[in-house]
Amino acid sequence: MYKKIFKPLFDFTVSLILVLIISPVILVLTFLLFMANRGKPFFFQDRPGKNEKKITIIKFKSMNDRCDKNGNLLPDAERLTKVGGLVRKYSLDELPQLFSVLKGDMSLVGPRPLLFKYLPLYNDTQRRRHDVKPGITGWAQINGRNSLSWPKKFQHDVYYVENMSFAFDIKILWRTFYKVIKSEGINQSAGRPMKPFTGED
Repeated sequence: MYKKIFKPLFDFTVSLILVLIISPVILVLTFLLFMANRGKPFFFQDRPGKNEKKITIIKFKSMNDRCDKNGNLLPDAERLTKVGGLVRKYSLDELPQLFSVLKGDMSLVGPRPLLFKYLPLYNDTQRRRHDVKPGITGWAQINGRNSLSWPKKFQHDVYYVENMSFAFDIKILWRTFYKVIKSEGINQSAGRPMKPFTGED
C-alpha cells in the first residue's frame, strides 16, 4: 500500500512544499548559472527509470562547455565554475530534480538513475533496482556513494527495493539532510569519482 499509494502522494506533497519554499534559491541559482555557463543553466540527460523506461533528468549545470583547440572538452576541474563549485559542494545541483518528482518520473528516495549503457551489464539481481522509481537520494548515497564498489552500490539499491517503507524513507531523507549540511560526500565532487561500470564484479 505504501509503495503504490502513500509514497507517490508523499513524494508529490513534500516536493511541492520544497519547491515553493526554495523557489527564490532556485531562481537565483538559475540566473547565476545562466551567466556563468553562457545561457545554459541546466544539464539534461536521458536515463532509465522505473521498469527501464526512459526519463529525462534535469540538474543545475555546474561546468561550462570550454574546449581545447581541437574541440575536446577541457578537464572537469578546468570547467567547474565558481558558482558551480558552490552548487556541487552543497548538492544544490540536484534541486531541479524536484520537478521530476512532481512529474512522477522520480521519487525523493530510490536508486539513483544511471546510464542506459549499463542496462545490458546488470545481472538479474542488480536489474531489480529498476523495479521502483529512481530517487534524488538513496540508501547507497548515504552509505558511501563513490567510495563503494559497483557491486556494493547495487547491493544497497536492491536492499532498498526489498525493504521500502515510510520509516526507511524518512531515515534516508534525514541522513541525506545531515550529510548535505556537513558536506559529507553526497555529491561526486565531494569524493572520488566513480569508474564506469563494466559489468565485472
